[in-house]
Amino acid sequence: MKKEPFYDVWWQEGDQSMEETHLPHWRKVLRFIPEQDLRDCSVLDFGCNQGGFLRLLHELRPFREAVGTDLATRSIELANSRKGDLPIDYLLTDSPDQFGPRFDIAFSLAVIYLLPDLEEHARKMKAALKSGGVYYATYADYPNNSSFPMIKERINANSAVPMQEHTLDDIAAAFFGQGFKVGVRRMPPAEFVELSPESVWYRNVADHLQFAHEQAYLFQFTAP
Repeated sequence: MKKEPFYDVWWQEGDQSMEETHLPHWRKVLRFIPEQDLRDCSVLDFGCNQGGFLRLLHELRPFREAVGTDLATRSIELANSRKGDLPIDYLLTDSPDQFGPRFDIAFSLAVIYLLPDLEEHARKMKAALKSGGVYYATYADYPNNSSFPMIKERINANSAVPMQEHTLDDIAAAFFGQGFKVGVRRMPPAEFVELSPESVWYRNVADHLQFAHEQAYLFQFTAP
């Protein structure tokens, strides 16, 4: 059995700052998710980090139960310390297939770009979802942005795992291979794109706008 590559924290500059900067992203994603009533649903968050997305989701769209999984030991400990009485279990694993076909809906938000084996991931998600269950995954198509070398350097300098260079076709093909129905859409902003005088991610405003309007994707995978 393969040993899972656990680590202390994912983002070396601090997972708390990462969670805070991802909050607007999570809210944005939920604007594009059609499922509104999750009261009878079992939910999976693959790559949950400190658990913030599931807490936000329960606040906005309460669910019956949820599981968050991650490989960062300190982040999972913190997630469990923050959940209170919410019906959530946070577990240290990258194998959601261990639960069997349990979940009605699953999420991975800004995670797929870190996964080296998309076919293995698709297989695990198929095993974790009920038939007809839906998996939503965000993907930033950075390799097609001219700021990609700058983005990749920053991510690899701070991430516990290296960035991958998947194409949209790579992602779709992995899930087609497991019999999923695959859909995808862009997630353009509904508001002004906030800029900073010295961006650590983009070499110019045009690259930032290209990502925001053209290269932020949400995949919808429906299990057979």
